[in-house]
Amino acid sequence: MAQMRVDVRGETCPIPLVEMRKALRKAAPGDVVEVIGTHPASRKEIPMAVEALELELVSIEGTDSDWTIRIRR
Repeated sequence: MAQMRVDVRGETCPIPLVEMRKALRKAAPGDVVEVIGTHPASRKEIPMAVEALELELVSIEGTDSDWTIRIRR
């Protein structure tokens, strides 16, 4: 099981969502993708996308303007 990190600090929509999807496509089942960002809307959109993709949302940490989201593929 591997962990991938996607750093999208300073990026606005839709870049964090696009980069998260790219990382999830490369990840193997069971891998954890960690997305680090600063865009408040993405903090809300990424968990909705994870749910739509039927993946596991491991954790959401931090504030609207400085957050880390972990997703298990």
